[in-house]
Order: sequence, then C-alpha cells, then structure tokens
Amino acid sequence: MSRLEAVKGLVAQDPANSRVRYMLCMEYMSARDFAAAVAELRELLARDADYVAAYYQAGRASEEAGDEAAAREFYRAGIVTAKRVNDAHALSELHAALEIVGDF
Repeated sequence: MSRLEAVKGLVAQDPANSRVRYMLCMEYMSARDFAAAVAELRELLARDADYVAAYYQAGRASEEAGDEAAAREFYRAGIVTAKRVNDAHALSELHAALEIVGDF
C-alpha cells in the first residue's frame, strides 16, 4: 500500500480530522496531483475554516494547476483568517505569496 493510499484510509476513518486531511492534501501535492489537492483542501476548509495553512497550500496547488485567480482567492481568504486567528507567521507567508502571484 502506498503512502497516499494509507493516508486516504486514515481520512476515511476520521473525515473530520483536519490534520489527517491536510496530510492527504500534502500527499497529493507531492504526487503533483494538484486538482486532487485543491479538491481536498476545499473540503478541509469547508470543515475547518480556521486551518490557516490550508489556504496557503490551496493557493500553491492552484498556482501549480495554472489557476492564478483561484490562488489569489485562497491567499486573500487566508489573510483574512490569519488576521482573525492572530497567526502572524501565516499572515506574512500569505501576503508574500499574494504579492508574488500579483494582487489584481
């Protein structure tokens, strides 16, 4: 069984576990399956809107998939969330990512 399949199994056992779902997203990123990563990150954020790291990774995955507009949306939403939960480190990373992709 691959690592990806193992993590999928963990998500199936506990779909509400944000950390395990984030692990699955990162496995998809490693496999360069950016569409699957974005889909899982959207699901993660629908379940746990305060999981700030997911916004950054969703933006990255969207960029890799060639969807800069979606990347900007994820980064902007992440900035709002990082401010609300007072995560200065994530806020800094999200601002930098948005600057790189261009804030249109």
